Amino acid sequence: MTKFARAFLCSLALTACHSPAREAAPQNPPCAGFDSAGSDARACAIADEVMQSMGGRAAWDKARVLCWNFFGKRSHVWDKATGDYRLDEGDKVVLMNLQSGKGHAFEKGVEVADPAASEAALKRARSVWINDSYWLVMPYKLKDSGLTLKYAGEGELADGRKADKLQLTFAGVGDTPENRYLVFVSRDKHLVERWQYFQNASDAEPKMDTPWTGWEWHGGIQLASSRGEKRSMGGLQVLDTPPASLKTP
Repeated sequence: MTKFARAFLCSLALTACHSPAREAAPQNPPCAGFDSAGSDARACAIADEVMQSMGGRAAWDKARVLCWNFFGKRSHVWDKATGDYRLDEGDKVVLMNLQSGKGHAFEKGVEVADPAASEAALKRARSVWINDSYWLVMPYKLKDSGLTLKYAGEGELADGRKADKLQLTFAGVGDTPENRYLVFVSRDKHLVERWQYFQNASDAEPKMDTPWTGWEWHGGIQLASSRGEKRSMGGLQVLDTPPASLKTP
């Protein structure tokens, strides 16, 4: 199984939104392939609190179609239930199924006829989805396939509030499994409000350190719209029914 296939199947497993009320009790089993043995109980308990604060696992599973714009660069429509996906980037459009990898690429409304160019466009779109969706829904994937979750001590947010730090490391998933993240979970709100990105797990200093703010309810779950200056997730929507745009360029 490819790295992407593992990640995609886990996304389907997390998809089995109508009320922002929390569930009575946490129900957030890890994805198949999550490193339960290598992760620690405190970190997993905090991950469960985060899921609850975002609306709960049942609401996340029920949230079917996610729509967003990534930093003003490109727009996404993703049906979590089927894997159908649309990428709009300038005058280019890709319609594909993330599970099968099959689809169609268009430029200026005309389908790309060259098989090699079409395949390259589909491959790139899948990589773009892996990156951009992680920037959107990472807090929902703290117990994902191939992930080891560790408690990394106490941290602080920009406004001085205390946070618990969780370390995320990976094995055999995604396009860049050598990465490491530190995620800061606010103790008062139990939401991810900051993250640090390390290009290599062994790096001592992060390559990126940004806020994770602008939390709002969308269709029964919370999503955060800001990753700092000039890093905005616009057009956030959670739809119950797949739009026609998933099939029509």
